[in-house]
Amino acid sequence: MSQKKFAGTDSYVATEDLMMAVNAAVTLARPLLVKGEPGTGKTQLAEEIAGSLGLPLYRWHIKSTTKAQQGLYEYDAVSRLRDSQLGDDRVRHIGNYIVKGVLWQAFEAEEPTVILIDEIDKADIEFPNDLLRELDRMEFHVYETRETIRARHRPIVFITSNNEKELPDAFLRRCFFHYIKFPDRETMARIVDVHFPGLKQDLLKEALEVFFGLRDVPGLKKKPSTSELIDWLKLLVAEDIPPEALHSKDNKVVVPPLHGALLKNEQDVHLFERLVFMAQRNR
Repeated sequence: MSQKKFAGTDSYVATEDLMMAVNAAVTLARPLLVKGEPGTGKTQLAEEIAGSLGLPLYRWHIKSTTKAQQGLYEYDAVSRLRDSQLGDDRVRHIGNYIVKGVLWQAFEAEEPTVILIDEIDKADIEFPNDLLRELDRMEFHVYETRETIRARHRPIVFITSNNEKELPDAFLRRCFFHYIKFPDRETMARIVDVHFPGLKQDLLKEALEVFFGLRDVPGLKKKPSTSELIDWLKLLVAEDIPPEALHSKDNKVVVPPLHGALLKNEQDVHLFERLVFMAQRNR
């Protein structure tokens, strides 16, 4: 395994505790489970780790219907039956109908790899436990061909969760855990600088005031995330919106321009507009 340490990248602002968590998981050869609310850069982190360490990345995006077996392989019995009816010679070799999953591809790679298992909490509760044996032993058996697939190199396994449901204790014991806190203002300013180097500081200051003020509004169904802040800033710059347009003359809260980039559902928009209206009446 590469001895390089992850220290963030030019395009990803990593906090000190996050860098320590990544390197600890690599040292311990354990899966790194990263939790955090949507928009905190969990998926991008895996991509940046792979790029920083110079390793290929294998992505496995989990859905509610995903089964652990699909990460290993799938047997395409339907295609084999169809080919059999058509008299295709391929049916003589069952291996022609084995579809390799992400873990199989990573296990047989010539060099160490990074595996991203994205949003594991979307799957059913049995999914993490079903992966335990393969992640522990770094091998699995293919029953149809009677072969055992063993990892040539132990990959760096990176698992993300949006914390929508609890994961089994047995699974958690085998992982190194890190929770990505939502960036504070200082960290967020550094993130913005990556995307908008040279952004006027007065616009940045006002935009962050509005953004974090929105996140503090009680009752929002979906708080704006980092990606939505970046989109909003892109629009503000493109439309040449001045900093003073983001607040009223007496520095009271106003409905910000292009707020549709920040608030993504009708209920949150109405809630915020009502709060602004009440604040204006109480001046």
